[in-house]
Amino acid sequence: MSKTKPFSISKGVVWEAYKRVKANKGSAGVDEVSIEEFDKDLKNNLYKLWNRMSSGSYFPPPVKLVEIGKRDGGVRPLGVPTVGDRVAQMAVKIMLEPSIEPYFHPDSYGYRPGKSALDAVGKARERCWRYDWVLDVDIKGFFENLRHDLLMRALQRHTDNKWVLLYIGRWLKAPMQNSDGTLVSRDKGTPQGSVVSPLLANLYLHYCMDEWLRIKYPQNPFERYADDCVAHCKTEEEAQELKDALGERLSECGLELHPGKTKIVYCKDDDRRENYPVTKFDFLGYTFRCRRSKNRWGKYFVNFLPAVSDRAKKEMRQELRSWRIHLRSDKSLSDISRMINPMLRGWINYYGKFYKSELYCVFQHLNRILVRWATRKYKRLKGHSRKAEYWLGKIARREPSLFYHWKWGLKPAAGQ
Repeated sequence: MSKTKPFSISKGVVWEAYKRVKANKGSAGVDEVSIEEFDKDLKNNLYKLWNRMSSGSYFPPPVKLVEIGKRDGGVRPLGVPTVGDRVAQMAVKIMLEPSIEPYFHPDSYGYRPGKSALDAVGKARERCWRYDWVLDVDIKGFFENLRHDLLMRALQRHTDNKWVLLYIGRWLKAPMQNSDGTLVSRDKGTPQGSVVSPLLANLYLHYCMDEWLRIKYPQNPFERYADDCVAHCKTEEEAQELKDALGERLSECGLELHPGKTKIVYCKDDDRRENYPVTKFDFLGYTFRCRRSKNRWGKYFVNFLPAVSDRAKKEMRQELRSWRIHLRSDKSLSDISRMINPMLRGWINYYGKFYKSELYCVFQHLNRILVRWATRKYKRLKGHSRKAEYWLGKIARREPSLFYHWKWGLKPAAGQ
């Protein structure tokens, strides 16, 4: 390492950062340079990045603003850094994460090694059996509103690495570039979509919420995935007290509970008979509510359980329709299975973890799409949906692993 460089940054770290960025893929930033374009002069691009970071002369370019539609009809602003900037951020993440990760709360699940959204859903399910009430927490515009001064103060508790602190400070202030090329300066928040933002968000909420809950309300366990959180309470009064106190705490940190989405929920089941207007909540794509279950002796009862949400089912059906499979008469059944099986596998692996029967309607819808495809592709099946269903069912019996949901047991009616 040259003695003229004020910061000692290993070229190996930059190389490892590049490999991770390439594996994550992603689109081009404001410079319109894709990963493929970046690779054409890879050695020179990485050297220039390392050289500037080591000398302290690296200044991140603006972040490309992309607005993604939200489920409630609004838009979610995402920031897309350039490929080179993503490599620089990944290098900082590689250096910073090992010193911060051990301090995070065990019930913080988002963007952490060895933890997943399904872990959070499973823990919430278990605690809803033991606690009658839930505080469903929604933080209004979290990523857009976190305070830079508080975040930098939290960082300084965990690292004294000068170049890490320098570049995070610059990334926090890097402007957003709109589609018309205008720049928007930022004095708070961290853009969703950047490499380092999830780690910074976890650190911010660790001190803003997790540690505060652990110290002030140890009797109320919680599960948090990024800014999505549920806390468990014994009584309605306890839940209301926690809601009021948490609102004040977040306000001190520059944040706000969403007044329309933060709610107290009663976990109603066969043993809980109180009347309360709110008896369900959504968490990480699952709806928690009372559902019919069977015990080990075969007796049915009503339990409070998670299952795929209606909203997630609607989005899956919309995704299936968007493929317009019924119009793909040029494709064979094997071609279609190769096209959609990765998507089906992802849905089943995530939403089939708890109360999987709630998914059946989605895959029955897919089977109907395949039947419709068959009636258009084969003249002998045209206008004969029942005949096409029987034909498809025979294939499902013969090749049950052709489609991932068939392998899972959701064949056309004639193939059951």
